[in-house]
Amino acid sequence: MKKTPKRFNMNRKPNKPRFYLKLVEYVAAPFFTLFNNAHIKVDKAVRKIKGPYIILSTHASFMDFPMIVKAIMPRTTGWVMSVEEFRRGDWLMYGIGGIPKRKFTHGIVTVKHMLEFIKKQKHTITFYPEARFELAGINERLDGALGKFCKLADVPVVMCMANGNFINSPQWSKHPYRKIRQEANLYVLLTREELKQLSIDEIQAKIEKAFEKDEYKWQVENNLHTKCPERADGLYRILYKCPACGKEFKMNSKGIHLWCEECGAKWEMDTLSRLHGVNTDKGFSHIPDWYRWERSEVKKEVENGTYHFEDEVKISDYYSTKVGFVDCGTAKMVHDQNGFTFIGEADGKPFELNKPVSSMYSLHIEYDFLGKGDAIDIATEETTYFMYLSKFNQLTKLHFATEELYDFYVRDKK
Repeated sequence: MKKTPKRFNMNRKPNKPRFYLKLVEYVAAPFFTLFNNAHIKVDKAVRKIKGPYIILSTHASFMDFPMIVKAIMPRTTGWVMSVEEFRRGDWLMYGIGGIPKRKFTHGIVTVKHMLEFIKKQKHTITFYPEARFELAGINERLDGALGKFCKLADVPVVMCMANGNFINSPQWSKHPYRKIRQEANLYVLLTREELKQLSIDEIQAKIEKAFEKDEYKWQVENNLHTKCPERADGLYRILYKCPACGKEFKMNSKGIHLWCEECGAKWEMDTLSRLHGVNTDKGFSHIPDWYRWERSEVKKEVENGTYHFEDEVKISDYYSTKVGFVDCGTAKMVHDQNGFTFIGEADGKPFELNKPVSSMYSLHIEYDFLGKGDAIDIATEETTYFMYLSKFNQLTKLHFATEELYDFYVRDKK
């Protein structure tokens, strides 16, 4: 009988960054920032903080990490990171101060580790509350418990606003790089005194306000041109619905063009990432406007009760650092007002899993994850599944639908 491998141990206590890996970070971070045209500004008030603090950062690309390392040198920070990132090795991820988290779950283990890191180990931590890379250069939804955690931690909160790193390497097409100026601005968002004076809701509101951003607006305002000849490659992944004919999942893009395979409507992306109709006056010049319009269309489906999605998915189970991902079966996936439901077979046994709408305020999606196809991340308290879809280009709509279902059936009912 085949022995079932041990699963990732979420209860293992994290540790401060190891000395030898600190040295690697000190050498690597300036190298990455120099050769990626990244500029860092740190407010003097941040430098004056004596004890540990929390860094909250926007999340757009890998450059988020070296920019923070460079910004706070010679200090170091622990990192709250998704559990599957530990596939790179426990020695490395724990060695740099990694604190594992299962995305969009409400387990208290990670919170306990974070508080211990701050209060007992007296060390700064960094986390990315959006819990995934931005999809359209604008801020994504935040966990509603951020204000409560920051008040409980009782240490200063530093904000890192990064710009340009999304344009350089957007989630929908990470390569080739667009080669544009990148910036990070670190400043004190909340002092300990403010945390004591403000209510949890006021703290939450201040954090959410600080995360508001628009990369494409920033690019135009700063007149930063990107001449990459493949700058529209992959744009169809987030702009999946045609505003000319209304068809979904018929969009395509390559080079500097985006077009609809159904009606032939075509747009060109200029060097400031604005879209211009080639043979149509329909559509949006500003990419976030198109993205928000698609969300509004999904919201209508949710509100009138017509939203429904089905697909056959392949199940990949993340066991541990040692074992990694295990392709273990297939299932029929249904997404509707009951949340995500999976029925199939895994490890030779019947597999059934339901994630109700109330359990997920958002969804982690990965375009062509590990080169194996589009996948969604479904986490339980015990494990993390990556469900690989068979239907074409559905991820962005699933992302919208998860959030709109939560709003309609949970948030707006409170």
